Amino acid sequence: MATSSSKTPPAATQKVKASKKTKPKGRFRAGFLVHDVSRLRRTVFDQRLKHLHVTRSQWWVLTNLSRHDGEGFSQIELARLLEVGKVTLGGLIDRLEKNGLVERVPDKEDRRSKRVVMSQKGADLLHKLEAIATVVNAESMIGVSPEEEEQLVSILARIKHNLIQMDAVSASISGGKPKQQST
Repeated sequence: MATSSSKTPPAATQKVKASKKTKPKGRFRAGFLVHDVSRLRRTVFDQRLKHLHVTRSQWWVLTNLSRHDGEGFSQIELARLLEVGKVTLGGLIDRLEKNGLVERVPDKEDRRSKRVVMSQKGADLLHKLEAIATVVNAESMIGVSPEEEEQLVSILARIKHNLIQMDAVSASISGGKPKQQST
């Protein structure tokens, strides 16, 4: 029986102790490596994009607009897709529009609403960005066989799926309610 000063239920303590005994070597290291690789990729991309005067966030908006066959998105739809707040996205779109990379056009079904679409200038810039991404991806995978890359992608996709199942997407962004933890 646990004492009143104990904050961790006995069953949880047993699970933690069991997991420490059976923890595979490097379990925590993998998480740190994923974080470090992501951070280093961001740094390299920032360096390679600097001369184009575009940010990764702006690139992410253009990329997602390009995947929607020219129909564009409402600002709310795009915010949910990108998992950012409406205000944050509004600022991104304002800057992209000021630079002629996107346009706000009337919605065909609801004239009160506007849709964000990529301009031709935005599409031209996106082609340059994709070329940079191809080079960075190739350079970062030097020494990794195609089979290893395929395995890496598969593992990362499973981890992403697991994190999504853990409700990693904020309820405030997704519009849903957070899942209740079962005990």
